[in-house]
Amino acid sequence: MSVRTRFAPSPTGYLHVGGARTALFSWLYARRHKGTFILRIEDTDLERSTPQAVQAILQSMDWLGLNYDEGPFYQTRHFERYHEVVKQLLTAGRAYRCYCSKEELEAMRAAQMARKEKPRYNGRCRERRDPPPVGIEPVIRFKNPLDGEVVVEDQIHGRVVFQNRELDDLIIARADGTPTYNFTVVVDDMDMRVTHVIRGDDHLNNTPRQINIMQALNATPPVYAHVPMILGPDGKKLSKRHGTVSVMQYEEEGFLPEALLNYLVRLGWSHGDGEVFSIAEMIEKFDIRDVNKSAAAFNPEKLLWLNQHHIKQAGADRLAKLLRDYLHRLGVDASRGPPLTEVIEPLRERSKTLVEMANASRIFYEDFKDYDPAAAKNLTMESKPALAALREQFAVLKDWSAVAIHGVVNAVAEQRGLKLGRVAQPLRVAVCGGTVSPPIDVTLKLLGRERTLNCLDRALAFIDGGRA
Repeated sequence: MSVRTRFAPSPTGYLHVGGARTALFSWLYARRHKGTFILRIEDTDLERSTPQAVQAILQSMDWLGLNYDEGPFYQTRHFERYHEVVKQLLTAGRAYRCYCSKEELEAMRAAQMARKEKPRYNGRCRERRDPPPVGIEPVIRFKNPLDGEVVVEDQIHGRVVFQNRELDDLIIARADGTPTYNFTVVVDDMDMRVTHVIRGDDHLNNTPRQINIMQALNATPPVYAHVPMILGPDGKKLSKRHGTVSVMQYEEEGFLPEALLNYLVRLGWSHGDGEVFSIAEMIEKFDIRDVNKSAAAFNPEKLLWLNQHHIKQAGADRLAKLLRDYLHRLGVDASRGPPLTEVIEPLRERSKTLVEMANASRIFYEDFKDYDPAAAKNLTMESKPALAALREQFAVLKDWSAVAIHGVVNAVAEQRGLKLGRVAQPLRVAVCGGTVSPPIDVTLKLLGRERTLNCLDRALAFIDGGRA
């Protein structure tokens, strides 16, 4: 059997991390088994679905690198097929028209609750023979079996049994003819020959209904795996109040897609004690049956740690292209200054995100406006002689390399009987405006001789006049 999985988001908002993890698990399962991964946009909720949300889903999938083999398919383009299957079920006596009004359904629900029964449709129109009421457009309900059970051999939760008597006759087509979620999913999974459905466990209660419809259509149900939800650090369901939940917001904040995927695959799944996985390793080792059945908690600090690791491992050319884009977003032109591939090397060890790296890179491409007030305390009459000596020696230094620059800073410190930090820190403030930068010799090498001398002149003037 050739494995065919699908990811089927509803375009009613952005793609959140829970959906991205479901997409990842489905993608990995297909890739490991050399199968087919399908993208299906479930856009039958015409009021809430938007083109912007569709675009956000496609953009997120592209950024994550979760390439699909078939699709994207859109349910709104298959209404004719859904109507055809509805007629098929009506003809076979497996569905019926329900004329119950809203008031009748509310009264039915109120009476059941008064009797402390589970509110459900009682099948009033199931065997109705009297003429239909005038002025009411009927809905179409699936005629669910009245007895027996549905067994779901879930790949994560194990054997789950549902009694048919607990399931009511669900609506498969609304009064205006539009099909409902549980019905369109069945038709699509059947037509697309989906063999494995991996989705959130909030859908587990839908599964017996969908299996019954599939069996009524003489189709073989797929294998199901229902993934537990993701919780926030506080143990509650992950939501906007926990901060970043949109996939593309992580891109905006400077995360690498492979870092986010690495983090998401470890939310509920493990392979030994491993924490860091490449995409190839995920494909090789992922097994849906190893996913834990309990919910996993989202840890932002762990994600940052993984992102920093992947930044350290990423190729310089690729990082340079990404860094150029983030600098552009900050309004910084990276074409005038040192090559970005050289800037990356001293920064990748200390940058948790590409946004951090971009901000730390600004000093190499634009002049800072003011000294940080706390850092400016390093620019004093006491530090002036060392800065002046550095300025004098840098002006005649023939080899503008990090090694030669380091030698000058060491020599000035020794000549004046100062610890290296008492020279390097005022120098760092002079050229960067603050106290944080890559090693000072590397920083000056990247800044270049001319900008270094200009910065030292500015610092000396600041010391003399008290202003930048």
